[in-house]
Amino acid sequence: MVEPGTNEAISTLQKALSINRDKNQYGTIVEIGAGQEVARHFFQAGGASGTIAKTMSAYDMQFSDAIYGGESTGRYVSRGRVNSMLEKEYGLLIERLEGHRSKNTQYFAYAATITTRPAEEGGGQGWVGVQLQLYPGAPPSNIILHIRLLDSEIHAQQQALGVVGVNLVYAAYNLYRDTTALIESLKDNLGVTRIEIDLIHFEGPYFEEIENRLENLYLIQSGLTRAILFNTDGEVVIPSDTFYRKDILAIRGSFRPVTNVNVDMIECGLSQFLQIDEVEERNVMVLAEITMNTVVSGGKIDSQEFLARVDMLNSLGYTVLISDYLRYFRLRAFFRRFTQKQIGIVLGVPNVRDIFNESYYNGLEGGVLEAFGKLFPDHTRLYVYPSLDAAGTGLITTDNLELADDMALLFKHMTSNGLILPLTGVHEELLSIFSRDILKQISFGRGEWESQLPESVAELIIERGLFKFDTA
Repeated sequence: MVEPGTNEAISTLQKALSINRDKNQYGTIVEIGAGQEVARHFFQAGGASGTIAKTMSAYDMQFSDAIYGGESTGRYVSRGRVNSMLEKEYGLLIERLEGHRSKNTQYFAYAATITTRPAEEGGGQGWVGVQLQLYPGAPPSNIILHIRLLDSEIHAQQQALGVVGVNLVYAAYNLYRDTTALIESLKDNLGVTRIEIDLIHFEGPYFEEIENRLENLYLIQSGLTRAILFNTDGEVVIPSDTFYRKDILAIRGSFRPVTNVNVDMIECGLSQFLQIDEVEERNVMVLAEITMNTVVSGGKIDSQEFLARVDMLNSLGYTVLISDYLRYFRLRAFFRRFTQKQIGIVLGVPNVRDIFNESYYNGLEGGVLEAFGKLFPDHTRLYVYPSLDAAGTGLITTDNLELADDMALLFKHMTSNGLILPLTGVHEELLSIFSRDILKQISFGRGEWESQLPESVAELIIERGLFKFDTA
């Protein structure tokens, strides 16, 4: 057996065999969808009778509801369903076996509820999890994942899920003290071309000090996903549920910190977005998006600052997306995976200059034309917030924005066809607020800068001593 923490690759069967050989690790494997691939690996490795108490699939809805309940969990491929499966199966292990097996037994239940579909129909996705004792007699701890299966063919998706399941059980027992290593190990023998994990949740006695938001941020760093999503309560949620059939209005920024300008941009953008006939206010998802290049500095993440930015935006009622989609057309394509409704992106004049800069698309085969073809194919608009000119006395808007000659006609085409629109109703007195100036002022303690931020944001900075706030 290869010891955890080494760099030597461990095959899927080696992982399964190492668990089979441990007489104290004993549990149940239940899989709905994608076959019995995880259980198959344990049986194929040999010695599974010492590890597996039961394997089961409950594909029929009536059977599944009778075993795990129906009304409380709703959909069959859901987080609620996988939690019900884990609780039921782990509870049965304790009820039926505790006191009959060795006191050194560490019980576990693995569960998966998955749908597999060809790539042209959106591919496979679902929930997997493990509930286990990390030492004999301990209360159980949980690790839950949401996974997307990226292989084009269903049988390959099934195979990938089998590998992920073994990786999860093995990592839960062997790498729980190092969640970074645990997350990295989930892609063992797969890489990041066959799976995407866009949510991970740790819970239980050994994970009480874990900050799940940071663990999910690491999913992007590890290449397991390109975006993670926080709802207005700061909880990690999956885009496929949150964005489904929603009209999406997004603003990109660093939000260091969130200023009154950011709020004005969102409010003006929302007011204009709602003027689209097909858009209903109750169906709009307002979203603040932060790109990873503004989170990582020198290869490191300031965890306190990152969490503070999420908390600031949440305090204003915004959902927060963290992504590594540097180019806007890729961000738009990400949204389009989950909704066919209207998409609006609010941005400032400097961002427009970037979009119409050919060097912004270096490495893209079709250059700027390919990018714009992917940014504006349907139901997508950019809303441009004005800036002060160099003298600080006039406004730069879509009407007078100067671009390179070879881009000016393309820009005019976009504005003439209503694909790029100027924001109206802007509070021009806010345009002299710049986050870089506020950051300097914060370091000197309380002051005029507080009036340039939403009240809840200023309070958070003072309370936590953020951005080098001088508490003296």
